[in-house]
Parts: sequence; C-alpha cells; structure tokens
Amino acid sequence: MNWDLQSPHTLDIKVRADDIDELGHANNTVYVGWLERCAWEHSKSLGLGLEHYRELDRAMAVLRHEIDYLAAAYEGDELVMATWIIHWDKKLRMTRHFQLCRKRDGLTLLRARTTFVCIELSSGRPKRMPSIFIEQYGKGLTDDSQD
Repeated sequence: MNWDLQSPHTLDIKVRADDIDELGHANNTVYVGWLERCAWEHSKSLGLGLEHYRELDRAMAVLRHEIDYLAAAYEGDELVMATWIIHWDKKLRMTRHFQLCRKRDGLTLLRARTTFVCIELSSGRPKRMPSIFIEQYGKGLTDDSQD
C-alpha cells in the first residue's frame, strides 16, 4: 500500500452484505465503525484496552471526526485501514490520522482525522491523561508527527 505516513497500525476489513446501503455501496456509518475498530486495536496493541480504561477511570473519547470519502467500497472488497497517532498535547488531546485502501488496486477510499479528548469515565468530564496513557500512547506516536 502507498501509505500517507510510515509504519502504520493496520486492520484488515472485508466488506460484508450488511455493510451495504440502498445505494449499493458501504454506508458512511460503517466507515465510522471501522475507524473506531482500528483505533481500539491500535490502543490494545499499545497495552491500553477497555479494562485499563475502566481501572483508571479514564478514556480517550471522540471529540471530532473529519472524514473525506474518496471512493466507494462494495460487498466483497478486501480493505486495509491504517492509523497513526500524529499529534498529542500529553494533557487532554490526541489526534489520529486514518487511511483506508482497497487491497486489489491500492486505491485510497478514505482519509480521516479524529481528535480524542481524555475523559473521566465516571463523570464524562475532561481530565488529564494519566501517566500510563502518556507512556503507552507515546509508543504509538508516528515519527512524522508533531509532539
């Protein structure tokens, strides 16, 4: 794949029949689910799963999605979603870049940027990242990023 940045975390995806909408292609809401799944898989690979979030009473919650849908995906397409942590302030916010490509021709179907904010799960209010978030998410920060 011709990735936008080096060393992505990737997730293989196969477009299923129930991903398809009335227009005959993968529905835009399905792409959002793929973004979430890819981000979670990356977080888990860095040692921060849901059990850690609950234990720490902290989570990285979506503040903003910016999505450019560049081409459609169809039933049976084999795709690869890539993500990178491209920016963080080591306090409250972290930004991921995503790129979705079709395997058979390498075409980029989507580019997205998601901003996350650290929240306290029990209150839903913004709270500083605990030190383990800084340590573990720091391992996923791309070399092309802005620290």
